[in-house]
Parts: sequence; C-alpha cells; structure tokens
Amino acid sequence: MSAALDPYLLSKLVCPVTRTPLRWNAERDELVSDAAGLAFPVRDGVPVLVVREARPL
Repeated sequence: MSAALDPYLLSKLVCPVTRTPLRWNAERDELVSDAAGLAFPVRDGVPVLVVREARPL
C-alpha cells in the first residue's frame, strides 16, 4: 500500500461520473466518490478514474 496520495493532486481530482471531489482511503489505496457510490483504484501511485475499473461501495 502507498503511504499517501499527493494532497495537491487529490485537490484537483474529481469523480468522472458526478464531478464531485474524491476522498482518499489509505487502507484500500483507492479514491472514493461518496456521491457516485464508487471507489476508484490507485495503482503504482496512479489514480485509475475509469468507471468500469471502479468498485461499488
């Protein structure tokens, strides 16, 4: 698991479905969109903001 996502990068990323801010879940290495009910993986430090790659919450 990665230690953290860069705070600047996190402040610029939005959910590709709802265009709302994402929150970082360090335990699972993923970005969570509470509005869409989806969690997007972060692989090797790179956010994968592809809806078909997201898992439902």
